[in-house]
Amino acid sequence: MMKKFMIVAVVALTAFVASAQESREGERVATDVCSNCHGKDGNSISPLFPRLAAQREEYLVAQLNAFRDRSRSDPHARAFMWGMAQSLSESTIKALAAYYAKQKPTPLPAVNSPLAAQGKHIYENGVDAQSVPACTTCHGNKGEGTEIAPRLAGQHTTYLVKQMEAFRSMLRENDVMHENIKNIDNDQISAVGAYLGSK
Repeated sequence: MMKKFMIVAVVALTAFVASAQESREGERVATDVCSNCHGKDGNSISPLFPRLAAQREEYLVAQLNAFRDRSRSDPHARAFMWGMAQSLSESTIKALAAYYAKQKPTPLPAVNSPLAAQGKHIYENGVDAQSVPACTTCHGNKGEGTEIAPRLAGQHTTYLVKQMEAFRSMLRENDVMHENIKNIDNDQISAVGAYLGSK
């Protein structure tokens, strides 16, 4: 019985140490490298770079892998992330994703404008006449994201607009997003961006 207890204790301690090491590695890389664009805690100041704080861990792993193997090839990815991600190991990718997923997003000022209200309506209901589905289906009722769809709440409006435009024009490849957004117009994209950027 005592031997069994000791084995369980050693396994638990090993897992704890591994988790602590991963956490330190994620923070180290985020601070030393990623902070230049995304901020140490993932709350980037520049709308050129996405906010990563509280982003879904699974999504971050998938995107970092896509940057590293160059399967995500939109202009933004090529310009900034291909070079940054090429030397990342699997363990560093996991550590970074875990680190950013645990960070707290800095709240952005709420925007109570007609544009944001229109964006909220599109986000929650879609646009039937244009075959645009509700964004909530994949991204959650509050923009919190899922294992496969990113968190959008509190993202920079400008960044969101550029990404939606890239999906629509197929500069950023994603079959689901292209199909869902191909009929949306510029004003509607701006409205959705305004709504999510103020959440």
